[in-house]
Formats: sequence, structure tokens, C-alpha cells
Amino acid sequence: MRIVVLGGTGQVGRKVVEKLERRAQAVVVAAPASGVDARTGQGLDAALEFADAVIDVTNAPDVSGSAAREFFETTTRRLLEAEERAGVKHHVVLSIVGADHAGEDGYFAAKGMQENLVRSGPIAHSILRSTQFYDFARKIAEWNTAHDTVHLPPKPVQPVAASDVAEALVDLAMGDPLGGAVDFGGPEQMPLPDFVRRVLRVDHDPRYVVEDAETTTLGFNISGDLLLPRSPLRLASTTLDTWVHEEGRRLVAGLR
Repeated sequence: MRIVVLGGTGQVGRKVVEKLERRAQAVVVAAPASGVDARTGQGLDAALEFADAVIDVTNAPDVSGSAAREFFETTTRRLLEAEERAGVKHHVVLSIVGADHAGEDGYFAAKGMQENLVRSGPIAHSILRSTQFYDFARKIAEWNTAHDTVHLPPKPVQPVAASDVAEALVDLAMGDPLGGAVDFGGPEQMPLPDFVRRVLRVDHDPRYVVEDAETTTLGFNISGDLLLPRSPLRLASTTLDTWVHEEGRRLVAGLR
């Protein structure tokens, strides 16, 4: 197969490209660094020539609600139009668990709008809604630190390794289109403060993480019951303990 990875130089995109190459697939890395800009349409037609499938793992440079919505609306419309011209048979997009129930504002809602464009578009599709990546705990801590303390509510989360998400995207792209969405999460649930605390520990981060049921989580303001994957769902295999162990080895080796 010939598969185009839009956003192929990003965090997930690099992993998707690596896994496709290991499966001996023809891969086109489509990103501004390779001359492809889905926001303007530059390079899209050339990148999609002879493509069987597209995996869209692009992310908005500004994750505020209005900016993210404009980014996903523009890029998704241009991409679907270019795919139709090129005869692409399968569009795979990475979304977020809860995006389809997030209301009308914020980043989650912007991803929900992207899903709607894909659903109503001309290309057979598969949507993978992922829970939060393990390393996203660092960003959650950054957004919610006051002095030396991170305040987080006891929301349940089911985070996942980004490498498992990449593998799931590849599996979808190489199979028949779902014609819908599937949720994807890690193998275990845990309270949000515990999740963040365990990731900061591997960094030897001295900040305290405390459970605070009254706090409003900055950058993560979505109802707790929307953070968990729902049926139909698939579960990854990499536990947080396994990820933390591997992350610690990478830190020691200076590879992060």
C-alpha cells in the first residue's frame, strides 16, 4: 500500500511512519518540512498521487477553541477535496475521546467538528478517538501548577502510550474503512492526580501533586465522564508502569 501520513513529522506522526516502514509499506511523509501544507493546500495534490490511504495526525499550532476550529476546518476540507481528486480510498484521522460530546467550545469541540467533516465527506473513513497520551501528564502539570504544587480533581482517566496509538492507526489504515469511530484507551483506569504524579516522578520533578475536588483543571476542562473510552472501544497493551520504566531508560540515555 501507499499511505500518506499528514503530520508525519510530529509526535505521533513519526511513530506512525516508523511502524508503516517496519511493515514494508510505501510511506509519504506530508508536513510543512517536506513541502506539504494542508492549511494552504500547497503540495497536497503531489503528495496524494497514487495514495491508497491517508492518516491525518495533524494538530493545531494554537489549541484555543476558535483557532483550533479554524485550523481543523480549513485543513480537513482541503485534504478531503484533494483526496477525492486523487482517488484515495480510505481516510483515517486521529481524534480525542469525548470530542463527539464536548459541546460547541474549546479544543475538544474543534476535534468534534473535524470528525463531522470527515463523516460527511466523500472519502470512506475511520476515526480513532484516543484518550490522553502518557506524556501529556507533563503538559497537564505545567498548566495547573501554582508555586510548587499541582492541583487536580480526582477525575478518572485511562491514558495510553502514543506508540500504541500509532500502531492502532496503522492497523486501521491497512484494513477496511470503519465508516465511523472507535474509542482507544490504555489498559487501566486511574485518578488524574495519580496519573500525573507517576509521570512527574520519573522526571524527578519536585512538584507536589494534590487531589483537589474543587479545582477547575486548566487546559483540560471537560466533564470527567467524557474522559474515558466508550463502546465501541479498543484497548492498548502498554501499561503506565511499562511506559514509565521505558521513559526512565530513555532519560538516563539522554534520548528524550
